[in-house]
Amino acid sequence: MKRTIWWNTLALGALLVAQTVQAQEVVRLGNLKFAHYGAVSYIKEIAPKCGIKVEERIFAKGLDVMQGIIAGELDVGTTASEAAISGRASGAPILVVAGFAKGGARLVSRADLKLQSLKDLKGKRVGVTRGGIQEVLLLAELQQAGLSSSDQPGKDVQLIYLAFADLNQALLGKNIDVMMNSEPQSSQAINKGFGTEILKPYDTPIGEPIRTMVMTEKFYKEKRPLAEKFMRCFVEATKAFIEQPALAEKYVRETVFKGQITKDDFEDAIGNSPYSYDITPEHIQITTDVMFKTGVGRMAKPPAAKEWVKTDLLEAAKKSVGVK
Repeated sequence: MKRTIWWNTLALGALLVAQTVQAQEVVRLGNLKFAHYGAVSYIKEIAPKCGIKVEERIFAKGLDVMQGIIAGELDVGTTASEAAISGRASGAPILVVAGFAKGGARLVSRADLKLQSLKDLKGKRVGVTRGGIQEVLLLAELQQAGLSSSDQPGKDVQLIYLAFADLNQALLGKNIDVMMNSEPQSSQAINKGFGTEILKPYDTPIGEPIRTMVMTEKFYKEKRPLAEKFMRCFVEATKAFIEQPALAEKYVRETVFKGQITKDDFEDAIGNSPYSYDITPEHIQITTDVMFKTGVGRMAKPPAAKEWVKTDLLEAAKKSVGVK
């Protein structure tokens, strides 16, 4: 009798485990390694409590995330808005569903040059990552200042295209005079003493750029319950990082960057790229218009934001979690 009860208990336990595993449906997430992308990474830590499993893949830049989506390897991706816009213009089946951080860019010069304004960039070499929101902001700022630019000599400003990870080293090695970089890299350059801030590029029509979370149309339409669970998890992770700065700092510094950034680096970075939830079709449309004007992305037919910015999942998730 006891043996039968024991076997029945064991079988019931195995069934419950199987049901739990089955209940935790998998969401494939593409993400980038920046301080302000930390709350998105944190989703995978709390995903089991949301009844899901999140498999995160880290990419070098937003356009790589778009390639992962086009290849059918991802359900959700995070990137700066320009990569999402370029992706949609190229036929990527994506929808913008949230904004998870804003800001996150800074124009930094070599400390020994003591440059103070955009006008001082004339005759200088400026490093930037091709196709990133930093390039969009840089070109918009240069146009406002009446400065021409090209990656070939002969213009007011020579653009030097480098990966995000290489910009600081190029500035330190004096291979460039100025860089438009993301966070925490720009804060690191300043805190280590080889860079000084010229400006935060938020006085263009774009304002503070908002980082976008995108979903594939298939995931949004055909896996609605799972998409809803994921979005609630995103809101809960972001809420935790906003309300508990110590948690955010510990996770980003220790788990995401493995101790490679200091407390000052983190605080300065998040001070210039705070976590958030929201995005609007108007913001994406303005960014699209500026991209088209500056030639970033080379879009033959810019997408209309109202057709692919869908925030209904976000609004429902915020309401369920108690976020206004």
